[in-house]
Amino acid sequence: MSKKFAIVGTGGRHQMFREAVAETHADTAELVALCDINQSRLALSANKVANKGGNGIATYLAADFDRMLAEQDPDTVIVTTPDYLHDEYIVRALHAGRNVMTEKPMTIDLARLKRILDAQRETGKSVTVTFNYRYSPARTQLKDILQSGTIGEITAIDFRWYLDRVHGADYFRRWHRYKDNSGGLLVHKSTHHFDLLNWWAGSTPKSVSATGKRDFYTPEMAINLGLEGHGERCHTCPVAAKCDFYMDLEADEPLKELYLDAEDDDGYWRDKCVFAEDITIEDTMQVQAQYASGTSLNYTLVAYSPWEGLEVKFHGTKGELTHRHIEVHGVFAGGERDKEERHNMTTELHLAGGLPQQLVVWEGKGSHGGADPIMLGYLFDPEHMEADTYGRASDQVAGAWSILSGIAANRSIARNGERVFLDEMLKEAGISL
Repeated sequence: MSKKFAIVGTGGRHQMFREAVAETHADTAELVALCDINQSRLALSANKVANKGGNGIATYLAADFDRMLAEQDPDTVIVTTPDYLHDEYIVRALHAGRNVMTEKPMTIDLARLKRILDAQRETGKSVTVTFNYRYSPARTQLKDILQSGTIGEITAIDFRWYLDRVHGADYFRRWHRYKDNSGGLLVHKSTHHFDLLNWWAGSTPKSVSATGKRDFYTPEMAINLGLEGHGERCHTCPVAAKCDFYMDLEADEPLKELYLDAEDDDGYWRDKCVFAEDITIEDTMQVQAQYASGTSLNYTLVAYSPWEGLEVKFHGTKGELTHRHIEVHGVFAGGERDKEERHNMTTELHLAGGLPQQLVVWEGKGSHGGADPIMLGYLFDPEHMEADTYGRASDQVAGAWSILSGIAANRSIARNGERVFLDEMLKEAGISL
């Protein structure tokens, strides 16, 4: 029998889940409803649901979320709203007796986290956080090597993530640019990275210190780039013609129909200026952490790099494991991203007393380096997937630990780099993991 799913939040993030349920895994899953605050986006999504007879897929405005649960009776609610609303729908779905799948991050602060954890304990229903990076074959390969003990005990990790001036800039024009909405990049984006680190190391952080600032996406940088007199948004900006960061919503049909054509419903602008004064998130962040296992971490996230990708080095008692992934190499100013330069990955194993070995990197097909099809298979058709020996599934506890490093880092930044001890922070918030 197919399991029934409903999706709340029909922005860009929900499309992967909608297609997985309604198309790819339609034999084992059924999409019964869509829910959003924006009627235009809701109708747009409903019209793209394939093979739905009768009057089509049921749609509900956000105010009718509880009625949707009662009328459509989904087994699981998929939450793909903006981050600061995740807890609202997760908690209501749990108390209505539904399981939940949620986009990362599970939520953005301690108060919201406590609400989710309390509701899960009270109801006994499941919460799944969809960390697709765990399912990337190349990342899984690292887990395979580390858990086999090949490099011995992991003593230290250096992890650097680079966002380029296409992807990185986009966080500064959308709702993410306000920390009250997203928790900042150390929560919204780094939740992926901290989750990988927790999973790779098989441990959780004990203490965190951090620095963070906004160096690039500033009003001063706009002046330096000759963009004096810029507008509030790209669509009507008087200096758009000379701005490398210009986003033309009219020219991008998917973005136009998803956002520009839907503006009258809720007033949301998808193309706010990345150099605005009121932005409250950082673009340059560094974190130092100590793990319960004794492993130490140095982590850097930059949102204006000339390239996009990651570098991670694991130091062990028997040697080192190094992985580098160039997702996009040096493309900017509206240029087409060179497909020849995408997803260039290398993994090197260097054991003490021997020469470095260049490993054949595990590969996959599909988005996010082959991660998404694998993850979606485990989510929506688990009976036809092989046993997961890598423990890639993530529940509310893994979801909590993935954001706690970022929440602690934000607290440290606010306190001029003071080291934050997570057990004290959790006790203060009344949270037990």
